Amino acid sequence: MELEIRHLKVVCAIADTGSVTKAASLLGLAQPAVTAQLQRIERALGGPLFERGRHGATPTALGELVLSRARVVLPAMKGLQEDATQLAGHRLPPNQWRIGAVNGPILGGLMSRLTAENDSLQVLTHPSHWADNLSEMTSAGKLDFCVVGVCGDTVPGDPDDGLVWREIATDAVFVMLPENHALAGSWEIDLADLAEAQWASMPGDGCFGACFTAACARAGFAPRSMYEMDIGNALDAVHAGHAVGLCKATFRRVDGIVTVPIAGGPLRWRHLLGWHPRSAAAEFADVMLAHATAAYEESAARNPHYLKWREANPRFAARGSIA
Repeated sequence: MELEIRHLKVVCAIADTGSVTKAASLLGLAQPAVTAQLQRIERALGGPLFERGRHGATPTALGELVLSRARVVLPAMKGLQEDATQLAGHRLPPNQWRIGAVNGPILGGLMSRLTAENDSLQVLTHPSHWADNLSEMTSAGKLDFCVVGVCGDTVPGDPDDGLVWREIATDAVFVMLPENHALAGSWEIDLADLAEAQWASMPGDGCFGACFTAACARAGFAPRSMYEMDIGNALDAVHAGHAVGLCKATFRRVDGIVTVPIAGGPLRWRHLLGWHPRSAAAEFADVMLAHATAAYEESAARNPHYLKWREANPRFAARGSIA
């Protein structure tokens, strides 16, 4: 048997997790399959790679040798695949952009600005609830750019993906209420005033659920269980008075629903633009960022209440800076 990249990944996974069982879970394989593969690898190399003890699997001298080489080979192979993808199979087609985006206020305006510059331009879009999914696609060369959001200071995806991230804007998070709600006409709402509310949320990844729970804890309460719904059903639930929701300050107005700032701005949403620095699209990144920032400001201008509230809360604004 000749060693392959997949065999090196198995050896590294066992060393990193300290057990065959945990390595199998990490690799998404059955434990007996990983055990059998390790035995074949050891036979091919002429000796055991790990000693099993009460502290888990510990590399032998032969195992340390294999690991030292594997930790050089695996990153090199990943870099080779990325470069080959960017330079061979996924060159930027003429007059075409591939842009992935999570639900947000930027994509529509970005498309308008791009096509206004070139009426023959084709913009191919890929929507997703999951920022990490778009990050992976951009790293693999399947997207030229992705527009995503995060609530914390981190960026999506694996740091080893090598993507460049620039901050488009930091949006305040508002509350969605039915227009006949007692607090609907407020300048802003203390989160504690909604301690008894039932909440509606949209699917997605990142730390937003934890950030929201922490904000509620700081306000002195634990939120009631949330209904997870798609955007259409969430709006229906809010409109009917069954729940209140969270939304970006730039959320487009919907009849029967009002959006109100949360006092102190305890929750925020950072809009990010990502791309691969070795892609053909990279040289257009500054132009894309400028268009995305302008699209964000256009969406913010649709909400005069937000513009006035933002004057008193200047940390929420377009950025266009390194994230």
